[in-house]
Amino acid sequence: MKLFQRHAAPEQGYPDGDLSKGGIMADGDLPEPKRQRGGRQKLRDARVGVEAGVHRPYITRGIPTYDILSEESLVAIEKTADRILAEIGIELRDDAPTMQLYKAAGAEVTPQTEGVWRVKFPPGMLRDILKSAPSVFTQHARNPANNVRIGGNNVVFAPSYGSPFVMDLDRGRRYGTIEDFQNFIKLAQSSPWLHHSGGTVCEPTDVPVNKRHLDMVYSHIRYSDRGFLGSITAPERAADSVEMARILFGEAFTDQNCVVMGNFNTTSPLVIDGVTAAGIRAYAAANQGSIHLPFLLGGAVAPLTTAGMVAQGLAESMASCAIAQLIRPGAPTILASFFSSMSLRTGSPTFGTPEPAIGSLAMGQLARRLNMPLRCAGNFSTSKLPDGQAMQQSMMSMMSAVQGGANYVLHSAGFLDGLLSMSYEKLVMDTDMCGALHAYLDGMVVNEDTLAFDALNELGPGQHLFSTQHTLRHYETAYWDSALDDNQPWETWDEQGGIDYAQRANTRWKKILREYEAPVLDQATDEALLDFMARRKESMADMWY
Repeated sequence: MKLFQRHAAPEQGYPDGDLSKGGIMADGDLPEPKRQRGGRQKLRDARVGVEAGVHRPYITRGIPTYDILSEESLVAIEKTADRILAEIGIELRDDAPTMQLYKAAGAEVTPQTEGVWRVKFPPGMLRDILKSAPSVFTQHARNPANNVRIGGNNVVFAPSYGSPFVMDLDRGRRYGTIEDFQNFIKLAQSSPWLHHSGGTVCEPTDVPVNKRHLDMVYSHIRYSDRGFLGSITAPERAADSVEMARILFGEAFTDQNCVVMGNFNTTSPLVIDGVTAAGIRAYAAANQGSIHLPFLLGGAVAPLTTAGMVAQGLAESMASCAIAQLIRPGAPTILASFFSSMSLRTGSPTFGTPEPAIGSLAMGQLARRLNMPLRCAGNFSTSKLPDGQAMQQSMMSMMSAVQGGANYVLHSAGFLDGLLSMSYEKLVMDTDMCGALHAYLDGMVVNEDTLAFDALNELGPGQHLFSTQHTLRHYETAYWDSALDDNQPWETWDEQGGIDYAQRANTRWKKILREYEAPVLDQATDEALLDFMARRKESMADMWY
């Protein structure tokens, strides 16, 4: 049986007829692939269908978190974070309303230059403010079956975010387009192992900078029925994202429930800029979720020691989270960290290395002490290809999120090239790993059935267990089964063409896109969204930078 069969290549776009001559194809336009089906393929296809049918909206962990630090070490990090906030402070730029919020809450605010303030926080002040942040909240999806619970023992996987480039084995590395953006949403929507549609899964560089947020938010709504992230790159774009969520969910429902979130980065070290602060205020005022993320590169914008990096990250995220609670106490707010080491010989960032993974474990403990949801880590890699390096680094990083207790894991699928590239092959490779992590996080159930005394007793010593009643009851569900791994004998694999993992992933993402069907969207809602987008686009000239 051939696992990959070539078709006539189109004049442009993807080979094998998977994507036609540029542009987004309507549902059903993709040609049915010509493929040979043997018994093994039929079983695999049937299994994938079963997987899709039992998609879980999120994971409730069945294993404990791993607490890496002692109480003494945790207290030392917290005291250092408090000292950073009290003695060095945060520089706030170009957002007087946030300056007034901090000042009214008791911070010491000192003007530096026009529109720039140094803000210092008395020890304990931010912790008191953050007590109003919910420890667990629900982000509603347009399909209620896909609502996610964020916080507590819950784990949510979302695809990667923010890459300007995309890549695949056929066309290599190139700037992302709106077609790529929508393809990644479709692939994520089709995976039973992801729970959230994510946000800027890649930058659609063929759409004007000041208008692409409209197309991105609409694409999440149109091609997925899961939760999504809105825009944060300008206050008006944040406001547009919230308004589109109101059109989708209704104004009254949106005011009382989280239906969209924004992912906000501080400007490390120790700076919050006006665009970020104003965006946080926009989401929080609308009672929508916000993620507060310092992007720390050890040795560059943070100390190169892990403990120092964690202390700085905690300080920055707390100061950012406080803005949301000062605007609207109780607004959904996620503490976050993004730790990266670097090659001190070359100055290049490195991802998927052990020291940042240790930092993520520590952040898990610190978030639990604050009683706040946590975002950290993901399937990080600096590899330029979907290869062994990519998956080794990814597992190092992703396991730290899983073991450390992260509640919302952005960058769960597709991350390559140090976040500069979103990879089609890596996305399906990572989602397969996410499937394995579902089984890992489920832990072990111990009861009369799982202890399986009857399985051994039925035939007695020296007999294999393939035909026992216990095996027959459980053989279809006992183990997680990869959609990509090849576990055949070497001879069979070789006879079938010696197809490697990346090539199998290439075949799989194309198959998923061929078979993708968009979830139904109410026609009146769709028209209202398109009308809003048209009016907003007509109100401004195109900007390309």
